[in-house]
Amino acid sequence: MRYSVGHKQETRERLLQSSATQAKNNGFSTVGVDALMKAIGLSGGAFYTHFTSKDELFGSIVERELSQSLERLGGEGRQNQAKLRRCLKQYLSVAHLQQPGAGCALPALGAEIARGSVEVRQEAQDWICRLHQAWAQTLGSESLAWSILSQCVGALVVARMLVSPSIQQQVLASSHEQIIGQLEGLPED
Repeated sequence: MRYSVGHKQETRERLLQSSATQAKNNGFSTVGVDALMKAIGLSGGAFYTHFTSKDELFGSIVERELSQSLERLGGEGRQNQAKLRRCLKQYLSVAHLQQPGAGCALPALGAEIARGSVEVRQEAQDWICRLHQAWAQTLGSESLAWSILSQCVGALVVARMLVSPSIQQQVLASSHEQIIGQLEGLPED
């Protein structure tokens, strides 16, 4: 039985969504092709009608997830400092901490991206630099934009490594407080 092009695209999108969530929750390298396909109700052999390799899937996940992160973090279009502050508060929240599968791919997959192919790292760099440029324009400082971006991702990584919810909350709250302190002296938009 032949499936329509639309069906194939829908299946590919379901595979990307499911695989991205699994990767952000459990790590990409920990899950095999068969398990990724089983999660969407298909056999492992069907995988190769959508991707030539698991590495190609990972590249597609990185592109998809970082484009969504860019959109959520206000990296597209003009934004003001008030909107950026709201984004930072949400980013450094307990909800984001506890739901890696629904959040930004950088803290969840950063180490795997760093070990990925040059193509995957280039894709990540392109999206990260777009976010950085948007924040730099809003903040009026390239170095401050890099600093805040790094602090946000690092704070989530550190908080997720910890067991104690109260210490996790301290990490997030302290990071948010320090970042807001850096923004206090900036001229308003």
